[in-house]
Amino acid sequence: MQEKNISEELQDLTCLYEITKALVSAVNLSDCLEKIMQTLADLKCMENGTITIINPLTGKIEIEVAHGLSAENIKRGQYVLGEGITGRVVASGEPIIVPHIANEPRFLNKTGARGDANQKNKSFLCVPIRDEDQVIGSLSVDRMYMEGLNHQAEADLRFLTVLSGLIAQTTRRIQTVNRKQEGLHLENQKLKRELLEKNKINDIIGNSSRMQEVYEMVHRVVDSSATVLLRGESGTGKTLVAKSLHYNSHRKNKSFMVVNCSALPETLLESELFGHEKGAFTGATERRIGRFEQAEGGTLFLDEIGEISPSVQIKLLHVVQERSFQRLGSTQTIHCDVRLVAATNKDLEHAVKEGKFREDLYYRLNVFPVYMPPLRERRTDILLLAEYFLEKYARENKKIITRISTSAIDMLIQYHWPGNVRELQNCMERAILICDDDSIKGVHLPPTLQTTDPNTLNNLISLAGSVENFEKELIIESLKRHNGNQTRAAESLKTSLRIINYKIHQYAIDPKKFKISKT
Repeated sequence: MQEKNISEELQDLTCLYEITKALVSAVNLSDCLEKIMQTLADLKCMENGTITIINPLTGKIEIEVAHGLSAENIKRGQYVLGEGITGRVVASGEPIIVPHIANEPRFLNKTGARGDANQKNKSFLCVPIRDEDQVIGSLSVDRMYMEGLNHQAEADLRFLTVLSGLIAQTTRRIQTVNRKQEGLHLENQKLKRELLEKNKINDIIGNSSRMQEVYEMVHRVVDSSATVLLRGESGTGKTLVAKSLHYNSHRKNKSFMVVNCSALPETLLESELFGHEKGAFTGATERRIGRFEQAEGGTLFLDEIGEISPSVQIKLLHVVQERSFQRLGSTQTIHCDVRLVAATNKDLEHAVKEGKFREDLYYRLNVFPVYMPPLRERRTDILLLAEYFLEKYARENKKIITRISTSAIDMLIQYHWPGNVRELQNCMERAILICDDDSIKGVHLPPTLQTTDPNTLNNLISLAGSVENFEKELIIESLKRHNGNQTRAAESLKTSLRIINYKIHQYAIDPKKFKISKT
């Protein structure tokens, strides 16, 4: 008898060990509970292992996991509190043993899984599952005892009670993890929805793929101290990007200094940048603190850097390399901690080849280049910008102008904008000033937009062409965002994969170009 008890205890320990391993490593609750029920069947000969949980919405007791039962059986297994053996265990919080299932009238067999005659000698064991002081469900099994109910039945009941406690703890742990993951998922979705707004640069308007590339580049370098070289035509917004690099960085509480290198002659530019001592040159009646000193800890923006003279280039190179300089007329070395941002609309590479710009300075400045696209390369932003300027200047001039007419929109879209965003801004300000209606019409736009030059007319984009360009850009942006995945691109654009594939073929788009290697 003693040997039998030892054997049963070893069996319990083995079973409990296997179940504990499953519980500790559990990530998916249903899979874990299925594995536990399988272990009970294999090691303890406990059949039809079932876990029920109270549905918080309906208040009914529903089967969460049932070993050996079909989906139809599981669907039928619903109880109200106090109904049948399962309902009574959940309601009372006390375990119950049914010696013979077939002879127990309270055993309802709602699942219909125990209809065979050979089930009549089986016992039914059911224990409550508690989450702290609250009963949340039950754990039940069928068990065949060769000699009828004995000490083994009581031992099994205690074993199942211990197991139900472990199941409750694991259920709580997994549910907590799932809630956190769901919270993270929702937060991630929220961040994705806000990404476009968060990714924008202060005061810069644009949703086109070209501008998204600019936003991404700026956000990559914003918290770095690396020198940034802004490239692009006049009027594309280089100054706004420079301000954004400063005011979104850890230097935002320090000074942001701007020097237009093309607006000052050589001597004055040196003085402007590095400062001078009294008597350093004719007219230097007092000491002057230069922009490098004034920008200490902050950002110095050198606009039109391609216009500086060779002698200033040499001194600027020294500052960039050594982070130190001397005022004009002084031998004292001043060390500086300044973030340098330069901008140019010139072809510096060509200037280097011609010997007009120092090659070593070029490479020092060109650490992190950012290219600002001209407005003609981001036509989908034209209307967005025009509406922004409309609202701004209508408010400033206290006018009620709410819209841009179709004819004016056509003229704005078709124009080639050699002056870029700055020209569009001036154009819209002029239109607001001369408009006495509630909408901007074609006649309010400058004569340059109303040209009848044959070459311009030949280059006008038709409505169909505009739609095609816009459609193509949307598809390319979505493919970039989804790493070239056409299915996900179709979902994000709320269309079918078949249509996306057709458009990709129609516009000769290569999705492979947008796949990012993870090697």
